Amino acid sequence: MATLTQEQVLEALSKVQDPELHRDIVSLGMVKSLAINNGKVAFTVELTTPACPLRESIETDCKKALAGIPGVSDLEITFGAQVRGSKSGGGQTDLLPTVKNVVLVAAGKGGVGKSTVAANLAVALKMHGAATGLLDADIYGPSVPIIMGVKGEPNKIEVNGGYKIAPAVAHGVPVMSIGFFLDADQAVIWRGPMLGKALHQLMADVHWGELDYLVVDMPPGTGDVQITFSQQLKVSGALLVATPQQVALADVIRAKSMFDKVMIPIVGLVENMSYFICDGCGKKHEIFSRGGAQKAAERFQIPYLGEIPITPALREGGDKGVPILIQEPGSEVSKIFLEIAGKLAGQLSIASERARKSQGPTIITT
Repeated sequence: MATLTQEQVLEALSKVQDPELHRDIVSLGMVKSLAINNGKVAFTVELTTPACPLRESIETDCKKALAGIPGVSDLEITFGAQVRGSKSGGGQTDLLPTVKNVVLVAAGKGGVGKSTVAANLAVALKMHGAATGLLDADIYGPSVPIIMGVKGEPNKIEVNGGYKIAPAVAHGVPVMSIGFFLDADQAVIWRGPMLGKALHQLMADVHWGELDYLVVDMPPGTGDVQITFSQQLKVSGALLVATPQQVALADVIRAKSMFDKVMIPIVGLVENMSYFICDGCGKKHEIFSRGGAQKAAERFQIPYLGEIPITPALREGGDKGVPILIQEPGSEVSKIFLEIAGKLAGQLSIASERARKSQGPTIITT
């Protein structure tokens, strides 16, 4: 009987496609530590994110691909993850070189629950196993400290002979906000230059460390903060939050137009406050109509990542500083956030592959 070779195994695995990137896992460099011993084949599939929602599909396809090879008597597949960077839009200089992906959570108007979505998605990415931080860039209305349950001014630490601000850590997520440096009843009345300086400090003067994802809670609308980010920070893309009303279309149009002008790609759209399920009758009530955000996503060909219902637990968690994923990890809403986080991570992997292609071919070893 002919000896089974690595070349045969890799040839078979080259027929297995990553469902999101639409390339085979061998050329993507996802097959690691391949070993063959007396017919036993063992290797690791290194996913592009620990939040990958398609792991089972990839595992099934690998087993099918190797089932037809003579000489394979046993198969052992393990999974790892190495998040790839996807920062391509925004400023020319990278203020956060140790952060692989920067996601701006934005909305065309206020009152859509953007901060709640940003905070819970950061926690969800962390729960998937990714190193994730949360930056509150809403200078005029910082609410992340309340949602994440953090108080007090952060400490300074020595880094490479200088000093930087150490972000607070809440629920395993490093958090930074201008709200840490303000009194509870203090209003921010800064104009453009001071606003830009404060944002620069929240990015460049903070020791974020090595992060897979930094989720940025943006202020509502299309003003100075968005422009400052586009000029000062390289980002991976923007995630838009909208509501079900038909007017959501106009809000998405405004937000998309702004990000298009500053050349920041939109990696997804989430519909918040989609429906309410009555405790008494179990009926789904679509309080704010239905389908507005999804129609907007379809019109502009934006990936639609999911819909989040209205639930008292989500509001209560925000008031107490305990996100629903921590307070009720097994709840339906928590599962929805974990699913949306996985889809967002998948879109960022696609953005990373798109950025890699635009830079030309690279040599990938297995």
